[in-house]
Amino acid sequence: MRFSAAALVAGLQVSAALVVDGEQKPLGFQQKPKGTATKGNKQPNIVFTLTDDQDLHLQSLDYLPLIKKCLADEGTTYKRHYCTTAICCPARVSLWTGKQAHNTNVTDVSPPYGGLPKFISQGFNEAYLPVWLQEAGYDTYYTGKLFNAHTVDNYDSPYLAGWNGSDFLLDPYTYSYLNATFQRNRDAPVSYEGQYSVDVLAEKAYRFLDDAAPKPPHSNVEPRIPSSAAGALHRRPTSEEDDIEKLVSFTPPIPAARHAHLFPDVVVPRTPHFNPSSRASGVSWISQLPVQSAENVAFNDHFYRQRLRTLQSVDELVAGVIERLERHGLLEDTYVFYTTDNGYHIGQHRLQPGKECGFEEDINVPLIVRGPGVKKGAVAEVVTSHVDLAPTVLKLAGALGGDDDDDNKKVEEYKLDGEAIPLTAEDLEEAKEKGERHEHVTVEYWGFALSEGRLFGKDATRFWTNNTYKAVRILGDGYNLYYSVWCSGEHELYDLQTDPYQLNNLLAPSSLDSGNTPSSLLGVPFQKVVVRLDSLLFVLKSCKGKTCIRPWEALHPAGNVRDLHDALSSRFDTFYEKEQRRVAFDRCEKGYIVEAEGPQFETHGLVYRDGHRWDQWV
Repeated sequence: MRFSAAALVAGLQVSAALVVDGEQKPLGFQQKPKGTATKGNKQPNIVFTLTDDQDLHLQSLDYLPLIKKCLADEGTTYKRHYCTTAICCPARVSLWTGKQAHNTNVTDVSPPYGGLPKFISQGFNEAYLPVWLQEAGYDTYYTGKLFNAHTVDNYDSPYLAGWNGSDFLLDPYTYSYLNATFQRNRDAPVSYEGQYSVDVLAEKAYRFLDDAAPKPPHSNVEPRIPSSAAGALHRRPTSEEDDIEKLVSFTPPIPAARHAHLFPDVVVPRTPHFNPSSRASGVSWISQLPVQSAENVAFNDHFYRQRLRTLQSVDELVAGVIERLERHGLLEDTYVFYTTDNGYHIGQHRLQPGKECGFEEDINVPLIVRGPGVKKGAVAEVVTSHVDLAPTVLKLAGALGGDDDDDNKKVEEYKLDGEAIPLTAEDLEEAKEKGERHEHVTVEYWGFALSEGRLFGKDATRFWTNNTYKAVRILGDGYNLYYSVWCSGEHELYDLQTDPYQLNNLLAPSSLDSGNTPSSLLGVPFQKVVVRLDSLLFVLKSCKGKTCIRPWEALHPAGNVRDLHDALSSRFDTFYEKEQRRVAFDRCEKGYIVEAEGPQFETHGLVYRDGHRWDQWV
């Protein structure tokens, strides 16, 4: 059998999807794809592996020798890759659509603000990556977790479009390592009680590969509700609702029995921001967290070891996929992507196990790519994000067109907020020389934060409602910054050049009130940097399409500002300091409600035109 296009997606609980095109077409082939040519002028296969909640900063990749051998040593690691919303479903929707969460309006894991029902209601079942790939002539396959709130009750209303073959993990059993439920194609759901879910998923992924050519280390979540109440699995409690402890139970991830003995002495890396004793970090609820007790720390070390143990099954899955691609003679013509939906923290900033924050642990995530022309054993410094992955795959598939003009037209047609990632050594060098690639990541979050660990202390809680913020992460020549504005009005600014663990908020009220903020930053007065970051975030928090990729051009259409260095020119001081609106919220909400989001760039932004201030609202 011969294929020329594939994409496999696997998730920590693991998901897996496979896009295939071949001369023998058991599941139907539409047309010959126009994808990027590979050796021998064959069209590329694309295999995509997506884990769930995998960290980069807690060193999980150091414990995955097969992924190192099969992917990192044979491809390029992108060390500055970011998710844009640090929670499963919004991150996955952004990945599959190439759009920021404020443009998908999928901002939670469950209705009314997120989950599969929100994805469907927003019209994305007809407009996301697998549908576009099929339109380009690709056959597409998937196994594993796709979205939250995809349940044993709603899997067929409607069926998910875009897949020639599928075998989906369904709620409320998505995160049950020993009680998974899968639903294949148009068949009824099937329970795999007592079988290890990652092994079940691996066999399904291998079968797709063999016929047509992961999910750990998420916490183990067991529903305390019947299957008919599957939608309640991710329901967030309010004062009128049941406590979350009555809905589900949380335990550390459960590894396969063959891995349960590994890493007995490993502990969470003891970095300076691990459970700091001198003072709390961050703002809002994070700044109120108590120091974790010795008992608490010991449990979290166990939680960490269980994550590493469960990842061993993913390590084996990836090696199995590579072996099968090689066996079928497809490996040289195949691009293999490996990433995760969001990162994870355990103990940093006194946080219990979880995600949903803007700290590096939660948003800076693994991305490894191998394939034709991709440099082996390389580490790339370019800034990339999840909204860049859909345009990257579409470009490989030939779905964006054959030149820059065609690419731009297709980007507008698909309404993409990202741009294709440079994959080959030549493309990376060109991106470096031209300096045209974006240096920023838009980070946004609405609603709750949730602890997935054990509760310690009589006043302990696992649920916080005030976790709505907008942020920009910007990495350029000589600067490495994170700036955020919360719905509470609190602000954060971290200089990761001098404070890599984000312990010193330069905009903390204590610093501002005492006058202890730095007098300068990046060689200019401190406040000059702050107002420019705020204006950049003002554009990004409501951007669409090209504006998300080139936000400085929205502020300076004359093209005379391409990065933060350019924007710091003193000739723009009045524009930034006096004439720009500031990022602010009208109120805190659980999801994306425009009326609560404060002034928007499209309706309240001042811009330059041809180097001169344009004195009207746009």
